[in-house]
Amino acid sequence: MERLVVISNRVAVPKARGAAGAQGGLAGALNAALKDHGGIWFGWSGQEGDDTDCNIHLQRSDGVTTATIDLSSRDIDEYYNGYANATLWPLFHYRLDLTQYERETAKGYERVNELFAECVSPLIEPDDLIWVHDYHLLPLGERLRARGIKNRIGFFLHIPWPPTRLFVSLPFHERLVRTMLDYDLIGFQNDEWRESFLHYCRKELGAEVDDASGTIRFEGRTAIARAYPIGIDWDHFQAQGRTDEAAHAEQRLLSSTRDRTAMIGVDRLDYSKGLPERIDGISRFFDQHPECVRDLVFIQIAPPSREDVESYQHIRALLEQKAGQINGARSEVDLVPIRYVNRGYSHAELYGFFRAAKIGLVTPLRDGMNLVAKEYVAAQDPDDPGVLILSRFAGAAQQLEAGGAGAVMVNPYSPDDIAQAIGLALDMPLQERKARYAAMIGTIRADNVQAWTDRFCADLAASRPD
Repeated sequence: MERLVVISNRVAVPKARGAAGAQGGLAGALNAALKDHGGIWFGWSGQEGDDTDCNIHLQRSDGVTTATIDLSSRDIDEYYNGYANATLWPLFHYRLDLTQYERETAKGYERVNELFAECVSPLIEPDDLIWVHDYHLLPLGERLRARGIKNRIGFFLHIPWPPTRLFVSLPFHERLVRTMLDYDLIGFQNDEWRESFLHYCRKELGAEVDDASGTIRFEGRTAIARAYPIGIDWDHFQAQGRTDEAAHAEQRLLSSTRDRTAMIGVDRLDYSKGLPERIDGISRFFDQHPECVRDLVFIQIAPPSREDVESYQHIRALLEQKAGQINGARSEVDLVPIRYVNRGYSHAELYGFFRAAKIGLVTPLRDGMNLVAKEYVAAQDPDDPGVLILSRFAGAAQQLEAGGAGAVMVNPYSPDDIAQAIGLALDMPLQERKARYAAMIGTIRADNVQAWTDRFCADLAASRPD
């Protein structure tokens, strides 16, 4: 079995596993793959350093070797805060209004990708499989090829790929995609993002594209694009659900709601998650059904992220304002309709909260996958499951719509659509709730993050003949 070299912006060591959110499951799966294959996980340490030399910090923990480098303050500002998160992130989430096009941050992005290639190349052995992750490192494959690396190199994009008409707004967009075609295998979360990428390659590059196989031939190179929907760490999440911590969290939420139906949302504080729009939908529901204030309580858990970025400060202020307006207008001395919590919780606590909530509200404006939707369903009692309300613009929608028999699908931009879905969920009979749960749980259990990892690595190993 070939060694595996994982390269990502940040590195998660095994002991960090179990933090709230999707990263715990992904980190656990990649660590498990590294244990099986042997190899190294390389990336940024998350720390600021004084220089940009390859001072690699090696650490071995629980059978996994990690190799990290520090970045200078300039690199962090231009590569990470700048091009990755102020240009690519909003553009790939269809937010042209928030996308910043700055030549200097683009140079910083190129510079750090070159630094990654320089630092990781000496660690790569001739038969290693190399797996690069996410939008921070789109051109890294080309940088590795330029250094003589002939290994199989795969890339996986965890966020959406935008339509061609949006992507061409990016300066030097052709150059960026050309570098991506040095990967042997390019993975996307679902067929929609894959098809958008293939359309770009055909229309803008004039590449020869086979839609059925995902094969792209361009200037003597051949790459394959496929969809690999990521899943949750099923076994780990279920184990968390059997803990005292999960049971306590479930009881804590149930006792605090005092016979009201609990509806829950769990999201990073990010403009792609549609949180203000979600609050507008809840407000519309209470406008239409004021008597339900005593029957329904919404809990929004939104841990902060990228707090130093102005757009994130704005989204937090807007969310607090909207939640405050509803609570101010509709609260009683003994209840509030919305609980807004600006902090994170462990996986065990989230399992308990999900199980206690009879409605899961997952309404991103655009999302690569959204594992919260899958975790909510995985935490439900099969004999009395809750209802998942899901944005049709989440990557998970392709799997969880289940031909109309799974999640209740909504347009997250429409307050009326969200309000109608909440009413439907509140009134849904047990038999229909169980049928919808059954339509989703099979794929959530089977298409877990370990299966995702195994499938990608197997396809990468077979991506071209030796």
